[in-house]
Amino acid sequence: MGRHRPPKEDHVSTPAETAAAEAVAAPPAADPAPLGLAAFALTTFLLSAANAGWMKNASGGAWLGYAFAYGGLIQLLAGMWEFRNRNVFGATAFSTYGGFWIGLGLWAKFIPATAAGKDVAWILLAFAIFNTYMLVWSSQLNMAVFGVFLTLELTEIVLFIGGFAGNTGIVKVGGYIGIITALVAWYTSAAGVGAGVTGKPILPVGKPLMTLPSLGGSSS
Repeated sequence: MGRHRPPKEDHVSTPAETAAAEAVAAPPAADPAPLGLAAFALTTFLLSAANAGWMKNASGGAWLGYAFAYGGLIQLLAGMWEFRNRNVFGATAFSTYGGFWIGLGLWAKFIPATAAGKDVAWILLAFAIFNTYMLVWSSQLNMAVFGVFLTLELTEIVLFIGGFAGNTGIVKVGGYIGIITALVAWYTSAAGVGAGVTGKPILPVGKPLMTLPSLGGSSS
């Protein structure tokens, strides 16, 4: 006669286990990069067009509201969604530049022009430092993203040089480079939207520029 095995008791999941299982099973958010890039591109275009002297029959402040609402808030939200997708690069880039636009908008709103001095030059110098290491890491992604950070680096450098020198001609050149930056960002955004809609790449974005060697020792 075989042994009688007692029936297994049903396991009742605790709330903590249920929450953990749901977190694992939850799909990632849709790719927020095209949205973040579009928000960055439009706001950059508006400010750069003003710097380049294109806005002849305008106040030159068309960028300000969009610095808060689109380049600021929407780009910051894109950064938060990148955290949800565990994309450290995207989260850092979009959150930082969302904060940049909000901060620049607040500065323009509350600091009188007579007291501004070389504030913007210092702000752009600080962000150029941040952008330099993001440019290096963008080389690991694709040529389109690298192009965004390369043109942005040039924009920030030329603008802060023009700002410190008090040279409107240099600032105007920075405006033209900023317009190119916006166009590259819009292209990269369009490529991401196309890939998301069709499930396959439509617009080419290129391969990583290079692969950096790891400097850390192997763990035993």
